[in-house]
Amino acid sequence: MAEVKTPNRVKELYDKQVVPALVKKFGYKNVNQVPKLVKITINSGLGDVKDNAKSVQLAQEELRLISGQKPILTQAKKSVANFKIREGQNVGIKVTLRGTRMYEFFDKFVSIALPRVRDFRGVPGKSFDGRGNYSMGVKEQLIFPEISYDQVEKIRGFDLCFTTTAKTDEEAKELLALLGMPFSK
Repeated sequence: MAEVKTPNRVKELYDKQVVPALVKKFGYKNVNQVPKLVKITINSGLGDVKDNAKSVQLAQEELRLISGQKPILTQAKKSVANFKIREGQNVGIKVTLRGTRMYEFFDKFVSIALPRVRDFRGVPGKSFDGRGNYSMGVKEQLIFPEISYDQVEKIRGFDLCFTTTAKTDEEAKELLALLGMPFSK
């Protein structure tokens, strides 16, 4: 039996409203010049629990629930005595989302998770890297509905990086804002 594909809300929004709005604002000659979201990378450090295998597995499971994809462990590239880290030791976990999972995560993050942040006034609008990519940190994983407060061993934050094909920060900010990212004024 053929798998029925459900249309993605954010992808539909991008195709029907964001592309025409960006073409109008920036005057692109070709539709392929319009910037688009390429990937979302979620990265979390395991500094305090890097030696505890059970805690690492719990952190991996939480990130898997949030992203819908199995995270990979990241190893230290070199030894640092001050931080008690040896080369090859597990120091973090990360997930790279592309395609349908990326759009689903973006939709969940913007419409469900961000409104659950205490005293939320929008995400900072100055966290662009100069090449059209946006990065931000999330202080706790509890803002996602998949994470139950009772099962949380420790409150952990993580970093999000939204990679776009935009050439400038202005284009990237406009793209993310039109997709629904609530930037603070």
